[in-house]
Amino acid sequence: MRLIHTALFAAVAAVGLTACNKPAETTTPEPTPATDTAPAADAAAAANDAPPAMTSEAHANHTAMAELAPTQGNNVKGNVTFSVVDGKVHVKGAISGLKPNSEHGFHIHEKGDCSAPNGDSAGGHFNPSKEDHGNVATTPHHGGDIPNIKADAQGNAVVDADVSTNVNIGEGNDFDIIGRGLIVHADPDDYKTQPTGNAGARLACAVIKAAP
Repeated sequence: MRLIHTALFAAVAAVGLTACNKPAETTTPEPTPATDTAPAADAAAAANDAPPAMTSEAHANHTAMAELAPTQGNNVKGNVTFSVVDGKVHVKGAISGLKPNSEHGFHIHEKGDCSAPNGDSAGGHFNPSKEDHGNVATTPHHGGDIPNIKADAQGNAVVDADVSTNVNIGEGNDFDIIGRGLIVHADPDDYKTQPTGNAGARLACAVIKAAP
């Protein structure tokens, strides 16, 4: 009987020793997938460096200017600015060298070319809609029709008038006044004679340019 107990004790001890000697199981944690933040970071940096998006309004320059220079044998000169006021093209400026207390035709012409001594290189009136000549306050009229300018006793004229409603500044289409000519005539426009208003010779010429 003692032998059975001894053998049983030995077997139990052997099992215990085996369990104690067995290395502990270790679990290796699954690697966490790395989050690729580089593209997002690059995109954010690019967005910070990129210029702000420009709207069509920003692309279009709605201001223009013209510096009038005298044609051969004349002394008329001046500076005017075209801008959009209440949705309409408006011209403002000052002209000098005119005869005292005189009145003169003032028109946008089709070509921005003042190379001819008499200003004829500017062509005829700017008329993109192919209308008859007339007063800008009524219809029909040319796109380049502007009210007459009037000189004071010193031969200076202040320009402050609306231009035809069917023209624009800087939109790049057939009705855009940028790149066109601007003429001061020797005589007043009668607003009826076709196609020039019988405004006579050209005293000064300018090329209408986009304002900087």
